[in-house]
Amino acid sequence: MEDIKEFHVVPLTQSKYLVPKSVYFTQNGKKRRWDFVTEHSDVNVLLFNTSKNVFILVKQFRPAVYLYNVKSAGSGVKVNTEVFPGSLGVTVELCSGLVDKENKSLEEVAQAEVLEECGYSISVDDLQKITKCRNSIGLVGSETTVYYAEVTDEQKVSSGGGLAEEGELIEVIEVTVDEARKLIYDEAVNRESGLLVALLWFFNKVWPHKCGQGH
Repeated sequence: MEDIKEFHVVPLTQSKYLVPKSVYFTQNGKKRRWDFVTEHSDVNVLLFNTSKNVFILVKQFRPAVYLYNVKSAGSGVKVNTEVFPGSLGVTVELCSGLVDKENKSLEEVAQAEVLEECGYSISVDDLQKITKCRNSIGLVGSETTVYYAEVTDEQKVSSGGGLAEEGELIEVIEVTVDEARKLIYDEAVNRESGLLVALLWFFNKVWPHKCGQGH
């Protein structure tokens, strides 16, 4: 996953996922312009394996995170991957997926992603909605819906890892409860905000009932 080579930046001319746009409007009598990107909404799932009392999370290489951490590359500039290792772009995330199939509900999308990315077979009834919020409100503004689901070892039917035909390269990881508590505030790890929201919700709403009040 971290073996990154020949990384270079070019202008975006066409994408099946993102559409850059500019909007013009008048606000309080003042003419304004705002540049933004439209993209699909998505779902995120916090998985907790009750057989082991561990969270099931995923790691991925995210080029945007890598480039932000490198900061020295501009359009057309090739990044020296010997100096800047691929680990700079590896993130710890919730299982997630784009809502890009009109014939599927949000829960059905989440169910499919749990199987594809993490290898667990769940039903839509296993999903508990945590909240719905917005992604990158200054640039995108799309919706993300966050779910929680408990699984057992018996529901593990494959190794997961995502769909190779879609270019996914995902590592499934198990994170203990103590490790998750530390992860919330560990700025040395590239974490996504949905993960932090979901973990804080878990420790506030779920964990006290599992281990007893006062733990």
